[in-house]
Amino acid sequence: MECFRRVNPFRACAGLRVLGYLMLALVAAIVAVSYYAVVVYAWGPLLLGGGGGSVAAAAIVLAAFHLLLIMMLWCYLMVVFTDPGAVPENWRHAAEEDDMDESNTRTISNDVATDIVNPPLFTSEGQGNASRYCSRCQNGKPPRCHHCSICDRCVLKMDHHCVWVVNCVGARNYKYFLLFLVYTFLETVLDTLVLLPSFITFFRDESRRSSSASDVAILFLAFVLNLAFALSLLIFIGMHTSLVASNTTSIEVYERKKTVSWQYDLGWRKNLEQLFWFLPVHSSEDLHNIPALQGLGFPARPGAVV
Repeated sequence: MECFRRVNPFRACAGLRVLGYLMLALVAAIVAVSYYAVVVYAWGPLLLGGGGGSVAAAAIVLAAFHLLLIMMLWCYLMVVFTDPGAVPENWRHAAEEDDMDESNTRTISNDVATDIVNPPLFTSEGQGNASRYCSRCQNGKPPRCHHCSICDRCVLKMDHHCVWVVNCVGARNYKYFLLFLVYTFLETVLDTLVLLPSFITFFRDESRRSSSASDVAILFLAFVLNLAFALSLLIFIGMHTSLVASNTTSIEVYERKKTVSWQYDLGWRKNLEQLFWFLPVHSSEDLHNIPALQGLGFPARPGAVV
């Protein structure tokens, strides 16, 4: 029994990082298969050897394909390589700092030695302005911050750890994650639609069956994969759209059910303003002016009932 008590189950979570690197390779393979099927097999030949309307259609399809591919990969790399947000060392809530300042003032006024520091009290539970403490990081926990057992650290406004990007999704890369979902969905829908004619023609026209077995396999694989990803991403985007509209993370869904009104829900317009959109970049002005991107404090709705 003593051996079982000493086993650290969180070490097994660290093994998921290895799975994440395999996912990176899988993403690269899916992109390569789709690129070959759309550009090399289906629409590239039409652009080079077609006539009239087919050339124009091929040019439009290939331009849209490459534009969405660039945006998708840009967002993906931003999610992978952007730190979701780390808690500063020895972080304390502003209310605790005020209490400590008052305590230090009293100490000085009473001529008590100032080299004796009483550690602040933290509680492991709570949200909003309640003090929290992470026993594993030995540090304070800002509001909406959670400890990731895979990364083995606390992450600001943690949403989840995503094995597809080998990274946590948190305050500073959540926007990039959402844009990655959107552009990937648009890309997979486009790929499915533009491969559908070739897919149908192959089974209807025997003359097209002279294609090599590898080309046929790649066409079939690309079509099925893109269709499957488009359908699954539609559900995933719907879920995250609902979360964004209510300013809730995936982790906070359960917490929100226990409250009468969610204190971070400022209305869908203001909730969206905390992310804002389209390009996977944050200006220095946004990082300075939008507290949610800093991840240490969040505007709350006055009068919210917890």
